[in-house]
Amino acid sequence: MNSRALGEAQPDRPSATIDALTQIWQRVLQRSAIGPEEKFYALGGTDELADRTFAEIAQVFNRQLPTATICYAPTIAALANLLGQQALPRFSPFVPLKAGSKHPPILIGHGVGGRASFSQLAKHIRTENPVYGIQAKGVDGIEAPLGRIEDMAEYYLDGLRELQPQDPYILIGYSFGGLIALEMAQRLVKSAKRVALLTMVDTYPHPRYLPLGERVWLGAKRIKARVSDLKREPLPVAFGHLVGALEKRLRKVEAGKPGGLDAETSRLSFAETTSRVKQCDFLAMKRYQPRFYPGKIKFVRPETNSYLPHDPIAVWKHLAGEFEVETVPGDHLGMIGTHFEELAAVLSGYVKAALD
Repeated sequence: MNSRALGEAQPDRPSATIDALTQIWQRVLQRSAIGPEEKFYALGGTDELADRTFAEIAQVFNRQLPTATICYAPTIAALANLLGQQALPRFSPFVPLKAGSKHPPILIGHGVGGRASFSQLAKHIRTENPVYGIQAKGVDGIEAPLGRIEDMAEYYLDGLRELQPQDPYILIGYSFGGLIALEMAQRLVKSAKRVALLTMVDTYPHPRYLPLGERVWLGAKRIKARVSDLKREPLPVAFGHLVGALEKRLRKVEAGKPGGLDAETSRLSFAETTSRVKQCDFLAMKRYQPRFYPGKIKFVRPETNSYLPHDPIAVWKHLAGEFEVETVPGDHLGMIGTHFEELAAVLSGYVKAALD
């Protein structure tokens, strides 16, 4: 999907559409004044508020659009242009996060759930390269999610050949996305393409593929944490937590069956699409066994580790030609949320060094 084309001003754009969309955004975002070129997430929008926005758009315009549309048409002007089209263009897996004038673009792969939620991180990467987030197939609720990392890598590489036909390539993967970036890099190198930078941000394979020592350490830590949590609760409450967890898992299974979802609008919302993609991502991780990568891998880990392996070197050193680790503040989620500036500074340095 050509997001630039959607965002450009069109002289015949109906002012009534602009006015109606502006009123919707003002209600949902609770703002009194919003310009037609202001971006949804920059105004304080969240995925939950995006779901509400597109539920209102469905009511006002009698047209159901995927919430993922906001990633490619992030302004009122862009949405108005899109609503003037009879059919939706096919969404690209590459979501523009930051404009830039230098080649090559920086690509950041999604975590579990498929969303390219790296706007703040991208904004603080201090290079002149454009930044794109890689978003999973199926986040739009129209296409089916993929269940193998190999298929995801090939799907994104197909799109990459259009976005960036020539090397070098800069691949960054956050969490689960690091496995996808690794597989993309493997395939690019095999086809004699240059990967200037491969960075994995707190990425680990499924526990079944961890070294024995890491598996034992991780299992013991999780059991200890769970037992500690339950000990703090009275026995009936602790038992209720266990039963509730089982019921929650069963509900997820039921939701995946035909007829398990309530409405079309729910099927196209982030709340539902990311849940379906997440299930496929977990399955893909379980299936994927990393292979040796002949190049260099840069690895960034958080200083606070809650539930992931504690030694990335033990996991990855035998699977890369070169492997380097750097630590930034925060935990697994905070390093891209509340502490994104530190991670952005590290990534900026990596990119500059790789392209010098």
